[in-house]
Amino acid sequence: MATNHVDVAIVGGGISGTALLYLLARYTDLSRIALIEKYPAVATVNSHGRNNSQTLHCGDIETNYTLEKALQVQQTAQMVVRYAQALPERERLLFKFPKMVLGVGARESNELRERFARFSPHYPGMRLLERQHIAEVEPALTEGRTEEVVALATQDAISAADFNALAHSFVEQATAQGNERIALQLATEVKAIERSGDGYRLKTSRGELHANFVVVSAGGHSLLYAQRMGYGLEYSCLPIAGSFYYTPQVLNGKVYTVQNPKLPFAAIHGDPDLVQQGKTRFGPTALALPLLERHKLGTFPEYLEVLRPDLDVARVMLDLMKEREIRHYMLKNMLFEVPVLRNRLFLREAQKIVPSLKLQDLSFARGIGGVRPVLIDKLNRRLHLGEARIAPGHGVIFNMTPSPGATSCLGNAENDLELIAAHLHCNVQRDALQAQLYGTTEERAAERAGAS
Repeated sequence: MATNHVDVAIVGGGISGTALLYLLARYTDLSRIALIEKYPAVATVNSHGRNNSQTLHCGDIETNYTLEKALQVQQTAQMVVRYAQALPERERLLFKFPKMVLGVGARESNELRERFARFSPHYPGMRLLERQHIAEVEPALTEGRTEEVVALATQDAISAADFNALAHSFVEQATAQGNERIALQLATEVKAIERSGDGYRLKTSRGELHANFVVVSAGGHSLLYAQRMGYGLEYSCLPIAGSFYYTPQVLNGKVYTVQNPKLPFAAIHGDPDLVQQGKTRFGPTALALPLLERHKLGTFPEYLEVLRPDLDVARVMLDLMKEREIRHYMLKNMLFEVPVLRNRLFLREAQKIVPSLKLQDLSFARGIGGVRPVLIDKLNRRLHLGEARIAPGHGVIFNMTPSPGATSCLGNAENDLELIAAHLHCNVQRDALQAQLYGTTEERAAERAGAS
């Protein structure tokens, strides 16, 4: 690659990076945009269906979301839906399955009834299901179960996405705006990012690239690039690996469980699998793993660099381990990785969803599951769960977008677009963006009427 110059360089070709590429190509007058991905194809790491739960989060069944958070996620999910529905290949991007969150026992059942009262005005399709109606939608949830059960369900909505296919679609649609505007550099690793005049010099495995603005959307590596440039030093990284288990197809749709508020990691759920059709995938587990990418031992030195261990990191980890439930949870998830024990132990977790499951139904999903970078906020001595952005205001952004980052890809990209436009003074077709991704005024009014 010869030395060249671009307006914006995007480092990382996952769902977040490709979404930004699409927005910049479609709605700005930037003349040259580069997407740099170290692997030979986009969306091969956490954006691939084998490494995530393939869920388009809408906030209706995720009990760890407040109403405010749920409505934010609902809006960004709708942006993805509007984007995909305008394309002829929409049926290979988004999928309709019934979905629900299941409450087991009196406490969880009452919690969901209270949640329904608060959330249903904002989710017109949400239904409160008692045992009989749960059995009509998901018979396996009630067979052999004696406890009280209640579910919040949505039966006719898009609930799953192939984020790998979606990322490829973003690249195709970006390129359609003009091949000469897009520099797609695959199998190209960024070795270093350095300030150079009013912009940045990127040293890559194929030469140098100069950019007026740089956006890094590369999972845990985003923090690594930031810290090498002196940003984000107040953070450390705790990579959490998620594993999954397969069963025969026992569920018709997605079934989530109620989140334990004392645990900082997602409760398990069962999902129809888009990668292995005809199977139900249960998980994820949550294992602290000293790698920035799952199954990539070469990322261990990078993990050590981004960990930046000190007394503040030790205090955060000690505070976590003081909680009995967290200690038990972390030990249990370590045992989920032990070949002799894991199926028997995880069976108990899966039976919370499908009581009739037998040991012979369950198999460990080898090679399935990614790594979610959880930030350790050393200043406030706590885990920073969810998405994070380091934007120091000098023409560079570092994004870390674990769940629901894939769902929020276009919303997060729009925020990046606005920072880029303010810095580079480029023109943005905001009316066209609003009409395509948020709907017309009439469409939004109809949606509000439906939710009232």
